[in-house]
Amino acid sequence: MKIAIYGQFYQKNSSIPVQTLLNLCLEKSFDVFIETHFFNSIKEEEDVHVNLDSFKTFSELDASYELLISIGGDGTILRAITYVRDLNIPIIGINTGRLGFLATIQKDNIEKALNDIIEGHYRISERTLLSITTEPENKDLLDFNIALNEIAVSRKNTTSMITVETSLDGEYLTSYWADGLIVSTPTGSTGYSLSCGGPVIMPETDSFTLTPIAPHNLNARPLVIQNSTEIKLKVSGREDSYLVSLDSRIATLDNNATITIKKADFKIKMIELTDESFLITLRKKLLWGEDKRN
Repeated sequence: MKIAIYGQFYQKNSSIPVQTLLNLCLEKSFDVFIETHFFNSIKEEEDVHVNLDSFKTFSELDASYELLISIGGDGTILRAITYVRDLNIPIIGINTGRLGFLATIQKDNIEKALNDIIEGHYRISERTLLSITTEPENKDLLDFNIALNEIAVSRKNTTSMITVETSLDGEYLTSYWADGLIVSTPTGSTGYSLSCGGPVIMPETDSFTLTPIAPHNLNARPLVIQNSTEIKLKVSGREDSYLVSLDSRIATLDNNATITIKKADFKIKMIELTDESFLITLRKKLLWGEDKRN
């Protein structure tokens, strides 16, 4: 099995998971490639006792890879998709971060998870992505204009709100007077959108959510729309520019630039082990089962 391993950076609490994963890969004779910067950061650490000479590195992926394993939190998986792109490589994450809605393998469960994958005891959850284009074109968004969680516009260098003129399939919806606006996928419904009052949406649902950030329109509420909808945004405000974020990647756009957001033409494949599910994750992470009456 040809496997890619990715991490944004090496953390001290990653030493045991990294050692466990790499030693298991050696035992099982996997053909393993570690992302170059992550490999170098592991190599510099004295507390990782693994023969790294057996591993190769990658800076780009191709369709020959059968699996990508991320080590970190959900943000690491969001970064990993910039390597996977439209290659249909399944992704699974070892959670060394905090909440872990996407990175679901716990540190003490790595061996069982790998064995389950080898034996085919898993299912594929296909996740819809967002794509963005701008007029005029923005060079910072040209390389990879895709987001798994959300695309958000927000104010920059000011405490003043911005106005986000919003149209759906060419029809004017409203102008949000707010700190910004989040366009979220079902995957991203448990992220930034949730913290701004947006709904939790099942990952397989064919929808997007528009969630205003601290709206001054007191009757503005999150809106769930079909994921076939084309969303156009035009932002204005007291500053000359504003921020647009694609998951954790940020660019600056000038006022009155037109943003078009729509469903990407490919999906990301997430591996779900048979003893895990989105509902189980909700109960664990949001403590939905903590009511003592249950």
